Amino acid sequence: MAARDEGPHTGALPVGQVEEYLVGTLDELPEVGGAVVELGGRRVAVVRDSKGAVHAIDDTCSHANVSLAEGEVHGDTIECWLHGSEFDLNDGHPLSLPATQPVAVHTVRIDGSSIYVAIAS
Repeated sequence: MAARDEGPHTGALPVGQVEEYLVGTLDELPEVGGAVVELGGRRVAVVRDSKGAVHAIDDTCSHANVSLAEGEVHGDTIECWLHGSEFDLNDGHPLSLPATQPVAVHTVRIDGSSIYVAIAS
């Protein structure tokens, strides 16, 4: 999945709504695992879990400044490759130490094979 920062693809948005970005297709994601995209200057991990659901979370581990997309996916969690903290892909909360702070979770929408992500504020 190539890093993209093509801008929002929803046109003009009413005040208070978030921008939605086309980040790639399902074929570009690993069967289980993640890829990094850059959206509006923010690194986001787009991750397919072992059940096939697609998630989007901030890519940087809240404990150390490393990419979460490079970690192992188990069920609907992702493990930081450096120190082993696991994060819930559904809510971003850490499930094991040393991380104690959650990572932001973004809304994913699938349309056909296209993956769209709306960035959390």
